[in-house]
Amino acid sequence: MAESAQVEEASPVSTASPEVVSPAPPPAATTEVEDTAAQSTPTPSVETPTPSVEEVVESVADPATTVTAGSVATDAVRAPQAASGNPLPRVLAVANQKGGVGKTTTSVNLGAALAELGLRVLVIDLDPQGNATTGLGIDARTFELSMYDVLMRDTSLEDCVEPTSMKNLFVAPATIALAGAEIELVPAFSRELKLKRAIESVIDEFDYVLIDCPPSLGLLTVNALAAAGEVLVPIQCEYYALEGLSQLMRNVHLVASNLNPKLDISTIVLTMYDARTKLSDQVANEVRQHFGARVCRIVIPRTVRLSEAPSFGQPITAFDPASRGAIAYRELAKEVSGGTS
Repeated sequence: MAESAQVEEASPVSTASPEVVSPAPPPAATTEVEDTAAQSTPTPSVETPTPSVEEVVESVADPATTVTAGSVATDAVRAPQAASGNPLPRVLAVANQKGGVGKTTTSVNLGAALAELGLRVLVIDLDPQGNATTGLGIDARTFELSMYDVLMRDTSLEDCVEPTSMKNLFVAPATIALAGAEIELVPAFSRELKLKRAIESVIDEFDYVLIDCPPSLGLLTVNALAAAGEVLVPIQCEYYALEGLSQLMRNVHLVASNLNPKLDISTIVLTMYDARTKLSDQVANEVRQHFGARVCRIVIPRTVRLSEAPSFGQPITAFDPASRGAIAYRELAKEVSGGTS
């Protein structure tokens, strides 16, 4: 029934909604913190099973010594202030352990919409399925280096970055080899901070870095959370999407407490909204009441064109610029970046 992207006005918010409090990091040198984290992280044998998020963050023996591990040292002095109040550059982990909620779709299309606004955007594909890579038109046969090389072989992230067909939009591609990184990272020193250090080497070149996380809560996701300053959570407007949200919040809190004090869930995006169903409205209202202003006013509609765009290797803004999905992501980009929506 909805012919255009719907703009949802937020319901009265609950002031009692849980928030992840991110204490300001002390003025400690980042390199010293990383060395401390590397020395304090245990080195299990290769046969050790892949740890859970709780085991990973709790394996940092002394949280006090790693309190600035997730910080980008130059954030305070670099960058203009975004209209939203967050300094540029911004690093956002697009995370939700439930699959099929629109993480990759949001990473690709939000990145493209931000690039249309004149912002330089890097999409880091941290999902072994590599859907963000192919969704931006990058063929796995056309590049030599991927995020696996960055994490496991200390390859420079700058060497891994590939340009896309859109101006200002770049991607750090992933291949199926990244699936092995979950196991190979287990005995690595400072395994939780590898992505953070890689991003720090290129952060000055971009305004936004969007990390497309895998649908799990393993070491790849922990690396993304340790490297990011914010978490963007896509939530499908269906009941099952709400069930895992509390676990995600708990893990974000664990990472914030032990690895990255500045981490916070800053943005929640409602996806696959179907105005024809009462369920979509009920889920949207419940999320808004619980999370308040962190929920974006713009909702992403369920449309066929959004599903078709990846098969052509294009974001929706290039594939069908006048579609409801393209309009919605453009408006979402304005809201996320602090512009007028």
